[in-house]
Amino acid sequence: MYLPTTEAELAGIIRETDQPLAVKGGGTRGVRVDGAPLGTSGMTGITLYEPGAMTIVAQAGTPVADVEVALAAENQRLAFEPMDHRALMTTSGTPTIGGIIAANISGPRRISVGAARDFLLGVRYVDGMGQIVKNGGRVMKNVTGYDLVKLMAGAHGTLGVLSEVSLKVLPRPETQATLVLHGLDDVAAVSALARALGSPFEVSAAAHDPAAGETSLRIEGFAQSVSYRCTQLKALLGGEITVVEEDVARWTAWRDVAGFAGLDGDVWRVSCKPSDGPSLAARSGARNVLYDWAGGLIWMLTPAGYDLRTQLGVYDGHATLVRGTGQPRFEPEAAGVARITAGLRARFDPRSVLNAGLMG
Repeated sequence: MYLPTTEAELAGIIRETDQPLAVKGGGTRGVRVDGAPLGTSGMTGITLYEPGAMTIVAQAGTPVADVEVALAAENQRLAFEPMDHRALMTTSGTPTIGGIIAANISGPRRISVGAARDFLLGVRYVDGMGQIVKNGGRVMKNVTGYDLVKLMAGAHGTLGVLSEVSLKVLPRPETQATLVLHGLDDVAAVSALARALGSPFEVSAAAHDPAAGETSLRIEGFAQSVSYRCTQLKALLGGEITVVEEDVARWTAWRDVAGFAGLDGDVWRVSCKPSDGPSLAARSGARNVLYDWAGGLIWMLTPAGYDLRTQLGVYDGHATLVRGTGQPRFEPEAAGVARITAGLRARFDPRSVLNAGLMG
């Protein structure tokens, strides 16, 4: 396995290779790609942190936990709430900040603050020819150039191997509370979540667990504001509602899809219009479903080898196979999108040595 410790070493490996490379960060997501393994976990360290500017710069292999510890010391956080896949995927390893950005991993707070890519200020990466490329800046006031930054987030290492990322961070809230609505079916739950998100009461997460009969809304901020917003939301939504203070464990479990950890079967991540969610779940044939992002993201547990995409049919969205085999990991691209994708890969990785075949 190639395990460079510097950007220059990484560039040399890619430039000199005569075989495909299987790029990975901490190895926690269980992605399998043909090729010689190339890990980035040897390139570690926070190279710049300016709490006053709310920016942090870290090498791609830096453990997410190290970044979070540094931020917590200054009462700040990664607001996009990146998922830890290890329990769901039964993997070991350590989540890295580069891996999080390469896959654009975003948790329940995405509906209120945006995705991981929205916090990305700048990147350094090595393309498929072994060239070192820098785009964006290290602080918010210094973001310049073409927006390759957003392009690299979610490319899964197919356009270049990240060596350093610059991120915007946000303050940690003083407190949080969770409103739990009881006994709603899927349609009523999605409707309630939509009303809550459409209100002026600043919901930071919205989820529904049909099996438990619980629909959850997270409120964050100053204690007085949280209390007021909880009261107003209870009046707005009505029904049986419980308020749970500082329910961090609940949202960590939602972030990591802990409800499916240890259960047999394939795990799918379905992105859709929230209003379509209940009908998609009904025709999916899934064993279990969990709604996040107010119904815009549905986690589905199906039998192994199950063709979920055929069951779902045509809808405005896509399904990604997160855990399992027998089906393509990513939704097949439409012809026009496929042509654009092929053009980008030809430009960034003309030799097709970086995670070839991973995204179609």
